[in-house]
Amino acid sequence: MKTLTCTLFAMAMASAQSTVPVIIETELGTIEIAIAASKAPATSANFLRYVDAGLYDNATFHRTVTPDNQPNNTVKIEVIQAGATPGVKPFPPIPLERTSVTGLKHLDGTISMARAAAPDSADMDFFLCVGDQPALDFGGKRNPDGQGFAAFGRVTKGMEIVRKIQAAPAKGQQLTPPVRILRIIRKPA
Repeated sequence: MKTLTCTLFAMAMASAQSTVPVIIETELGTIEIAIAASKAPATSANFLRYVDAGLYDNATFHRTVTPDNQPNNTVKIEVIQAGATPGVKPFPPIPLERTSVTGLKHLDGTISMARAAAPDSADMDFFLCVGDQPALDFGGKRNPDGQGFAAFGRVTKGMEIVRKIQAAPAKGQQLTPPVRILRIIRKPA
């Protein structure tokens, strides 16, 4: 894990911009993101290595979480989640960059890494917040461990597309059909 952390940190330092603009092209429209590379360097580097390798091309937004489709959750959230392109093997999971360290919060339009039950389990899946979601920050109550999720940027343009994806047809939390991501790229200068 130490080697992975050092590698991600080195990757982040190599693109030492304070923010990195990224474009998510979906079948419903385009979303622009500012990746907070200086505040969440390891998480940003992890996301950008998937972007630069084209591993989000033909991926999907497959999950929508709304107040109405969380019957078993006492702490409700609102997000849309994107997953891997079919057949893509993710890189090893990364250490969690907690919001208590980065200073970033899960506000309307925040991009964050999804994770499994363990804090250091994020790899490729990410989500976008719809509305402020403090339950996803460090100390938040969405996960019993209180460690939260790794926020690493914000939507700068296209929140109407995020909301359109969130409102798309779903069975439970699964979008039916998923919303296709055509590609995710760094925004050309």
